[in-house]
Amino acid sequence: MTDTPPRSPAPAGKQMLSEQVYAHLRDAIMRGDHAPGDALKPQDLAKEEGVSLAVTREALLRLVGEGLADRLPNRGFTVPSYSDRRWQEIAEARRTVEPVVLRMSVERGDLDWESRVRAAHHRLARTPAYEPAEGEYYTAAWAEAHRVFHRTLLEGCGNPVLLETFDRLWTASELARRWSAHRTPGRDGAREHRRLEEAALARDADTAAAVLVEHLTVTAAALTDDSGQGV
Repeated sequence: MTDTPPRSPAPAGKQMLSEQVYAHLRDAIMRGDHAPGDALKPQDLAKEEGVSLAVTREALLRLVGEGLADRLPNRGFTVPSYSDRRWQEIAEARRTVEPVVLRMSVERGDLDWESRVRAAHHRLARTPAYEPAEGEYYTAAWAEAHRVFHRTLLEGCGNPVLLETFDRLWTASELARRWSAHRTPGRDGAREHRRLEEAALARDADTAAAVLVEHLTVTAAALTDDSGQGV
């Protein structure tokens, strides 16, 4: 009886290249190098990155899965338009899910959670939101501090499935949030975050949930011009 040879795993080199191209494209989209609605042509991107078309398409499909690119029939890949109905749906999902998870977090969070919330807010408050060298959008450091603060607020819930849902919604809405920030430079986000921290640490679930809904609504309203604020 002849043993069947083991199936060879996918080449590590290809996986590494795909990861690199994905990270580069993701950063470029988030920086605004590709504006909403711009085409992401696999052939051109493959040439720019110096990789195969297969590697580039794999990276683009991953971006599609995260909500940072669209795959349209007969049109290839594009950067999502910030006026697309998708952002309204994501905003609605976040306003529905996150306040509920925050309530659970406020009710279940322990002393360690309180300490991490305080530390995450301190980092966010002390991280510059804008740097001349990085253009007119939020800095990468501030964006990460922002994500960590919001996620830490919810981590007291103790439910990894709910936190995975938050992660996916956050990634899908990150591009829209950055465009919203660009459109409403006078927004006092620091005050909104401070109110969130204070309500959570005061164990006031009702206020914390209400403040979070307001926080998410302002972002969505600014993005769609529902608030009356222009570009």
